[in-house]
Amino acid sequence: MKISKSFKIYIHIIFAFFLCQYLHADSNFSKNIVIHDKPQAIGELKFKDFNLQDVNLTNKKGNIVILNFWASWCLPCKREMPSLERLAQKNSYIKVYPINMEKPNKLRARDFYNSIGISTLDIYFDPDFKLVKQFKMRGMPTSILINKEGMEFARVLGEIDFDSKSFLEFIKKNS
Repeated sequence: MKISKSFKIYIHIIFAFFLCQYLHADSNFSKNIVIHDKPQAIGELKFKDFNLQDVNLTNKKGNIVILNFWASWCLPCKREMPSLERLAQKNSYIKVYPINMEKPNKLRARDFYNSIGISTLDIYFDPDFKLVKQFKMRGMPTSILINKEGMEFARVLGEIDFDSKSFLEFIKKNS
């Protein structure tokens, strides 16, 4: 069976289109972001650190905060976490709190970090799933974006590249 020259050209054009879409995917991160018309007040904001000691950010102000909710079985969480680490390393004004949404298991959480090369992010837990209820979460990964006044100004539903220029511009513009 002979394939026509025009058919080959169409196939190449379609391939090039999808390749361009893939390469420019991070510029369309906005499909995963819910931006609030007005920043929303956050009530009590407490969770546990790696040693299951209390972390209280309820009245913490002055930095942009990202609460990233993840689980060791979540493949999108696994793909997104390295970009979250790079974001935290490059931008000292952004504080990142990756919160594991499974019953606290230090070994499993540490193995997850080791498997994807995460070395500078701390591990946090929400053992009673209070934050899940408070933020009415529906899936993972989910990231809550908190401005310098301690109010939620947006949230990311699903996986994004936190290290992209477009995300950094969004943070600077909206925080």
